[in-house]
Amino acid sequence: MEPDGLRRVLAGETAVLAVARGEALFPLDVTLEQGLSAGRDALYAATDRALSGEPLTGATRTLAPVDAQEVWASGVTYRRSATAREEESVVADVYSLVYDARRPELFLKATAPRVPAPGAPLRVRADSGWDVPEPELALVLDAAGELTGYLVADDVSSRAIEGANPLYLPQAKLYDDALGLSGTVVLARDLPDEAVRSAEITLDIVRDGSAAFSGRTTLAEMRRSFEELVAALFAELSHPAGAVLLTGTGVVPPDDFTLRPGDEVHIAIDGVGSLRHGIYQRS
Repeated sequence: MEPDGLRRVLAGETAVLAVARGEALFPLDVTLEQGLSAGRDALYAATDRALSGEPLTGATRTLAPVDAQEVWASGVTYRRSATAREEESVVADVYSLVYDARRPELFLKATAPRVPAPGAPLRVRADSGWDVPEPELALVLDAAGELTGYLVADDVSSRAIEGANPLYLPQAKLYDDALGLSGTVVLARDLPDEAVRSAEITLDIVRDGSAAFSGRTTLAEMRRSFEELVAALFAELSHPAGAVLLTGTGVVPPDDFTLRPGDEVHIAIDGVGSLRHGIYQRS
């Protein structure tokens, strides 16, 4: 069952931001862009107003949890991630230097129109050959960089392309259907901070009906803090519609594993929700 929080849905022919409470959806009087632009407190106030009104009736379909926000990502924030990137790369010291540096690694992962609906299949590149899911906690941030909510994310990546040369990172990370986000923004005010920062992240991959890989970590294993990553994202770059920031992965399949078309990926984060999707490849 989906957690309570904010959900973008298609009601009839209209995209609506609604508060999910159990099975009911209560429409807000602002869009996600408007709410994040006005600030976290204004969005929370709009959420409370919605809960005092009438729920939506009729069929709805869940949309991607972004409408105008860019999705950025952080890299090498866990020790295991740093080690894996060093092992795959022909210039391994680049990643060890980032892991220990004051400045974190940040990169653009997707623009809002490139984010598919929650649960839609994600893609591995036909020109890669070594591709992995990257289960991550995503932070939903308002225009001032205030932490507003959380999502579950899968930052699907080509390790073959990135490993060949770090300058190929955009091609390894940013392409059609390379990002999955869960459907419900769990509001930061509804999830205790200490619970999030120690939450367990699980990754399970099923192939032909059998377990192909399972891994676990906790957010307590992150070297970088949320505040550090957010400060770097907003240091010299404005986000007037707010932003979504992926915080890096600590669950990395072994080097002999690659995603294949038909695989099923399931990611869960305690308190935040889950994301389940298939894998495909363009012919």
